[in-house]
Amino acid sequence: MEQLVIRDADVVDGSGADSYRADVVVDGGRIVSIVKEAAAAGCQRPRARRELDAEGLVLAPGFIDMHAHSDLALLRDPDHSAKAAQGVTLEVVGQDGLSYAPVDDRTLEEVRRAITGWNGYGDDLDMDWRTVGEYLERLDRGIAVNAAYLVPQGTVRALAVGWEDRPATPAELDRMRHLVAQGLEQGAVGLSSGLTYTPGMYAADAELSVLCRVVAEYGGYYCPHHRSYGAGALEAYAEMVALTREAGCPLHLAHATLNFGVNKGRAPELLALLDKALDSGADITLDTYPYTPGSTTLAALLPSWASEGGPERVLARLTDPATAARIRHDLEVAGADGCHGVPVEWETIEISGVTAPALADHVGRTVRESADLRGESPWTTARRLLVEDRLGTTILQHVGHEENVRTIMRHRAHTGGSDGILRGAKPHPRAYGTFPRYLGHYVRELGVLTLEECVAHLTARPAARLRLPDRGLVREGYRADLVLFDPRTVSPGATFAEPRTLPTGIPYVLVDGRFVMEDGRRTDVLAGRAVRRTPV
Repeated sequence: MEQLVIRDADVVDGSGADSYRADVVVDGGRIVSIVKEAAAAGCQRPRARRELDAEGLVLAPGFIDMHAHSDLALLRDPDHSAKAAQGVTLEVVGQDGLSYAPVDDRTLEEVRRAITGWNGYGDDLDMDWRTVGEYLERLDRGIAVNAAYLVPQGTVRALAVGWEDRPATPAELDRMRHLVAQGLEQGAVGLSSGLTYTPGMYAADAELSVLCRVVAEYGGYYCPHHRSYGAGALEAYAEMVALTREAGCPLHLAHATLNFGVNKGRAPELLALLDKALDSGADITLDTYPYTPGSTTLAALLPSWASEGGPERVLARLTDPATAARIRHDLEVAGADGCHGVPVEWETIEISGVTAPALADHVGRTVRESADLRGESPWTTARRLLVEDRLGTTILQHVGHEENVRTIMRHRAHTGGSDGILRGAKPHPRAYGTFPRYLGHYVRELGVLTLEECVAHLTARPAARLRLPDRGLVREGYRADLVLFDPRTVSPGATFAEPRTLPTGIPYVLVDGRFVMEDGRRTDVLAGRAVRRTPV
């Protein structure tokens, strides 16, 4: 007898087709049978060891988070309800060009310091891996949800070149090509970049093109956080489209937003650019989160010249009065490249987390508010935070536009990604609320997408980008990574005031046919594993 039958579910299968009523049978981690309208037809209904009454619930493929920052959280937090409770059954990590493999001892320490604000320092973990393959093997010991990995171009550059702003030598470029190829051979699904983060931003297009050619050879894709989401954003998007087309590499645009005042209402221009490329044969997808604010580290706003050489040299520049004054001018007057070419507006920069307990009273306030309370300039406050928190401060940037968010999420190449940072006292609520917010706010309340369209954006479309032949659809023979939710009540609990509140209306989530969420509560099941690149 089979393991489980889910009875009378309203199946939204991920294809975009209309929903249908069915009994769905799961066994051995896969969907073994789908019996449509079994009760109405009066036919023999399937039996199983366990039967789950899904009357009133939608059964869909598990959601795929195309942009996650759970690289260490997957290992640190076996519960991982932040994602499991949303119905996420697969995350893509290694984002924005900075993660923890491939590394050597030096580079691992540098990366840990550079992205402490994203993932914590990791001193609570035995970080005993060095290669991509070893990191994936560590995930295979058992995690809450599945995970795929992108080779991080910035980490690769740090390993081969260092943190200096200079072109790679021919030998260094060869080493980077080898490291990217090795990571893909070991199971990575593609390559990521953070082209407003050091040291990835120091790579010219010619260098990136060489690496993208390697990615194309292995059937992966390139996922850039491109050079600007503010001034020059449309030019930055066009740059990535041209680069990947020349290299023959599929392109996935990370958190494809248009932010800051200069881009208000300009989403149609971006989509026209993408449609022109798609219609001429380009292979392009993108992801977005359904919120207007962004989130990153305070240090990420600094001009690239100030970030050269790694964290210790950044801190040295910030403590030197003359250099700090130059940094301030670039931030407040010229518009630093780290702040997307737009002069910083301190009233839009909210402190969401610090690593130093003595700085906790800054959290939840904008830099300007915190400065006003202390009777000092916003730059003085920001500089103190950067130095005393050793670059570990995380921020929300309130610089987005709702009309851009809605327009982009309707696009034919769109997928969902949380870009969720799980650290800090008040993280962005997208880490806990992205997927139920799509289903509740943008489907049920606003009708921006139909339910069937939205589920396709969150399941089949990202599975196709990842080249996963047996995920992303409710089909016989497919893996039983599934979510059951109530379309009438599904909603994010997370808010900007209470960002770690779990969603409602998602009572059941299965990974590999096993319940990781049951009756709305996290079980102790760790059925997730590393999902490796499908060989070409």
